Amino acid sequence: MDQARTTISKIFNGEPRSYTRFSLTQNMEGGDSQVEMKLSPEVEEEVGTNGVGEHLNHQRESPYRRKPSRTPKNICFLIAATLLLFIIGYLIGYLVHRKQDKASPTCQTDDQAVAPRVADDEELSQTGYAPKQLDWGDVKKLLGDKLTISQIEASLRQFASNEHSAGSPGDEALANKVMQRFKDNNMKFWADEHYVTLQVPSGSNSVTFRGQNLGPVQGYLAYSASGSAQGSVLYAYYGRVEDFDDLEDSGVGVSGRIVLVRAGYISFAEKVANAANMNASAVLIYPDPADYTIGEGTHLFGHVHLGTGDPYTPGFPSFNHTQFPPARSSGLPNILAQTITASMAKTIMGKMGGRTAPRSWRDGALSGVLYKLGEDSDVASVEVNNALVNTRVHNVFGVIKGVTDPDRYVVIGAQRDAWGPGFAKSTVGTALLVELAKATSNMVREGRFMPRRSLVFASWSAGEYGSVGATEWLEGYLPSLNMKAYSYISLDGVVAGTTEKFKASASPLLNGLILDTMKEVNTVHDPKKTIFAQVGEPRWEGAVLESMEMSDPAYPFTTFSGIPSISFRFNGGQVKGYPYYGTLQDTRENLNSATYGNVGQVALAAGQVAGHMALRLVHDHLLRLSVETYDQIIRRYVIQINTRVNTLLQNGRLPANFTPQWLISAMGSYGRGTRSIKRAIENSDLEDTEHCRMLNDRLMRVEANLLSPYVSPTNSPFRHILLGSGQHTLTALSEHLDALKSKSDQGEIDLLQNQFALATWTIQSCANALAGEVWDMDNNI
Repeated sequence: MDQARTTISKIFNGEPRSYTRFSLTQNMEGGDSQVEMKLSPEVEEEVGTNGVGEHLNHQRESPYRRKPSRTPKNICFLIAATLLLFIIGYLIGYLVHRKQDKASPTCQTDDQAVAPRVADDEELSQTGYAPKQLDWGDVKKLLGDKLTISQIEASLRQFASNEHSAGSPGDEALANKVMQRFKDNNMKFWADEHYVTLQVPSGSNSVTFRGQNLGPVQGYLAYSASGSAQGSVLYAYYGRVEDFDDLEDSGVGVSGRIVLVRAGYISFAEKVANAANMNASAVLIYPDPADYTIGEGTHLFGHVHLGTGDPYTPGFPSFNHTQFPPARSSGLPNILAQTITASMAKTIMGKMGGRTAPRSWRDGALSGVLYKLGEDSDVASVEVNNALVNTRVHNVFGVIKGVTDPDRYVVIGAQRDAWGPGFAKSTVGTALLVELAKATSNMVREGRFMPRRSLVFASWSAGEYGSVGATEWLEGYLPSLNMKAYSYISLDGVVAGTTEKFKASASPLLNGLILDTMKEVNTVHDPKKTIFAQVGEPRWEGAVLESMEMSDPAYPFTTFSGIPSISFRFNGGQVKGYPYYGTLQDTRENLNSATYGNVGQVALAAGQVAGHMALRLVHDHLLRLSVETYDQIIRRYVIQINTRVNTLLQNGRLPANFTPQWLISAMGSYGRGTRSIKRAIENSDLEDTEHCRMLNDRLMRVEANLLSPYVSPTNSPFRHILLGSGQHTLTALSEHLDALKSKSDQGEIDLLQNQFALATWTIQSCANALAGEVWDMDNNI
């Protein structure tokens, strides 16, 4: 400013009364710079009311001259005015150019674009700079260009391994490969180290029947009780609750007996827990040829912890050097459990006596076996010698940070370990994980895609023991994750057959996203047909969606951490699913057979499904979470509960003043909350970043707010009242009402009232949070 004044003073030869003062004011709102010019009185008088231009066009006539002439003073003013205009233009141009340079310091060409490292993204988000977002159609095309069969096949070869059990050198080698791939993509990467308690065979486990040793037992069930047990064998079909109820109704005792059950329908852990509830002494599990076409000599591997994570640090993380008092998960069995081959089962059942099993239980395919229930003389003994081992495992992570909301992220994860080759169980998922990370980072590095939110890619260890690595991470960072992670996509077991059949288990909040993705991804066997068109049913949910079981890798994310999650798979051509999970025969060759030689093509389709869901979640202004689906689920539960309450009231099983009205009111509040946020979304300005963030926070908190705050994560880790497990769930409440038909004392009534109160306030609290601010909450109850 001083320099400008000095320059102007020199132009006028230092005359104090003939200077022009400039006032430069920059608009703090981000507008153009402004220049204010004030002329001296003499100059104002000379130029007249119309300024310099008018002075030049309309010379005043002098009374002392008959005709106008250009005096030296007029010429001086002309020169001065011209110079002034030039200087003003120069200063305006300089200030505007300087402002633009400040506004976009990272503007680069595609060839110079910075790799998607976090520092640049943070600077962009702090300055409010937001690059032009691609349309969703362009993002889909980019992903299709970047994710290719040839690259997936290369990664399948890179991560294939015959021995990579949790914590083994093979597992660590794969972890290092994953980390190197993240590094090659210029991603920020890191690893979490956990010391977890795993159970491995120590010595030999054995099974004898009528004094005959059935041979070497190679398979085993982690977290079984150790020791020996003896008793008569009882065939109990699949070991489900209803199977044991049928035995009890038939007058067949279970207590003290060794239960023989078929693999399938429910997890090993549930079978053992059901048998333990009936006071069985041990459980033998075998693969019947009717369910598993894997050969009669194939051994099974698995675990029997009715839960997820390290069972010796329930509810808290297994970090190194952390001192906790001795703890034990309530999901650990207190009876022996062991797998046997179909050949061993045939030896036992071929000699069993007693009554014939129910007709529906005789659908097995053991040759020469009549499928009898067994009798007292069918004595067997089981010996299990497993040992607990403190094992170091690593979870590996890479991140691509978002521009607008880098502190909100979707997590994509895959199990890395396996009992044997684990090609379908872990290799395919790990290969897709690194390929999706590579494709997305390339899209960002080339400057062609800027995610609004962040993507975290996770490689888990100890998944075969019950999602141990993933659960320990959730336990370690729970306060942060359930506030910032808004979705989890599992890549475990995504290829189990052809693309002719698609199955998914997910949080209901993701139903809309699943439907949209099915309409965008084509099948392999018919490239012109989408997955949705292949389903061919208007009510696609029944054909595609499955309930999320405890053995599902997405289960702890939803029910423990309150993060909307999904796992999915292609399993066309498989009547009862891919049979080689949990065996040493889960190889590339067997998966090739299950996909008719199209492993790479089906893996590409699975990668597109996961990629479309993940990129949609970080691309759109508003999260695609369908909060209205929970409204329908809550209503179904409440209608069922209300019907059962009215029946018990009519039968005198409940006090006359007992009412479910408060639960019904909470249900109504949630419905009004969903309609309220729907209206807010319809009226929202997508360019208002802060408003979109507030709406997204309300959407992503729904899942976490359905976790009961009234139970301990240590004692009841799966706190979700709709999808979880325990007395706090609406399922348990409904079952308790059903049980009151035969038993109704004051203690049961008190427990029921407590269940009603806690369920009511969990739903009402969720509705309040969905409504928004405290002044918008509907607290009718």
